[in-house]
Amino acid sequence: MSRQIAKQKGFTLISFITVGVLLALAGIIGAQVLPTFMEYRNVIKAVNRAAAEDAASIAEVRNNFDKNAAVDDINSIHSKDLEITKENGKVVIRFAYQREIHLTGPVWLTMKYTGQSGK
Repeated sequence: MSRQIAKQKGFTLISFITVGVLLALAGIIGAQVLPTFMEYRNVIKAVNRAAAEDAASIAEVRNNFDKNAAVDDINSIHSKDLEITKENGKVVIRFAYQREIHLTGPVWLTMKYTGQSGK
């Protein structure tokens, strides 16, 4: 009588550890990236609020942005970094900045954020 050997299915210990390490690394990187993305969303809100308020001069628009940035705890960009123009009678504010996150040794993760009011 011959017996057939049943094939085993499932994860091996090594593959289980590998998947766990990869998930942990993704979680660590995600935990560092998420606050920068949330700050970007706050920058967009502050820019839109500053552009929507009736301001007679560029200095007033910058002042409005500074007030909104203080409320939302925005540290990555300042009012002096904004490009403020008027298009079709509306104030348009453009911005661009980058954030760097140190991962390990010489490895950095650089994220570039850009945007403008009204979008």
